[in-house]
Amino acid sequence: MSSLDRPADQSAARFLLPYPASEVRGLPDGLPVTVWDGTGSPPDAESLATVEFFVIPYGSTDAAVPVLTGLPRLRVVQSLSAGVDDLVQYVPAGVTLCNARGVHDASTAELAVSLVLSSLRGIPDFVRAQDAEEWRTGFRPALADRTVLLMGYGSISAAIEDRIAPFECEFLRVARTARSLPRGPVHALDELSELLPRADVVVLTVPLTEETRGLVDARFLSLMPDRSLLVNVSRGAVVETDALLAELTAGRLNAALDVTDPEPLPAGHPLWHAPNTLISPHVGGNSSAFLPRALRLIRNQILHHLAGEPWENVVVRRSA
Repeated sequence: MSSLDRPADQSAARFLLPYPASEVRGLPDGLPVTVWDGTGSPPDAESLATVEFFVIPYGSTDAAVPVLTGLPRLRVVQSLSAGVDDLVQYVPAGVTLCNARGVHDASTAELAVSLVLSSLRGIPDFVRAQDAEEWRTGFRPALADRTVLLMGYGSISAAIEDRIAPFECEFLRVARTARSLPRGPVHALDELSELLPRADVVVLTVPLTEETRGLVDARFLSLMPDRSLLVNVSRGAVVETDALLAELTAGRLNAALDVTDPEPLPAGHPLWHAPNTLISPHVGGNSSAFLPRALRLIRNQILHHLAGEPWENVVVRRSA
């Protein structure tokens, strides 16, 4: 779907958005906006010729990448995803790329907590038993009194901690570099070998970079205690799938995965039937909490752009 709002002042900055300006709200009257939601054909070359600010429609990166080459006045690309590993290589020279840091915190944190609780308390087994009309009782571990390691401590991890804290857990926070926060210390990556043996639950929220690709390898997993739980709500390639499968098949570790490598996970892949494994189809950010937060980010970024102020959430600035 595409549409065009043409203001009287054609010299103003131009914006290519997935939503009409009236839906974003709080924008100046008559803002020159071309609307394309990522479905159907992109707007024509004339409509794109003066676009300076392009918001990638959520979930439509593949469709949007070819459009980038037809925007000669482009200055900024705003992704609506927190991770931009699939987009960064296509950003043209002289263009700034911003991510959606903060937009997905609530949704992703909710799903992460859901995966933790569902896996620990055996919810998938209950569903299978209900389908079979069988009353299967038994003992399951609680989240209370567990040690939760939050890997890649940023806004999403902080949101996860906020929601898990009432369950009376201890937290280990890990990021690229150590720092101190009011809620407690953040440890550096080089401390993982000492921290992982203490963790009952490991939650991954790291971005996918060359540094984090395959970070969760056989050695990482071997340092996790027996029967501990790995939760991945970041990117599938952060985990070496074969190494994880070996641990799951042996029955030593549990996993709850919103992302996989490969993704989508194809039929017949052994992860589908690995013991003690819960899989959701990359839906961490896809909830009713997304749209209002996405619209607020778009509005704020456009207002920064119009005022000549720095954009938020800058990930990459390509040299011209």
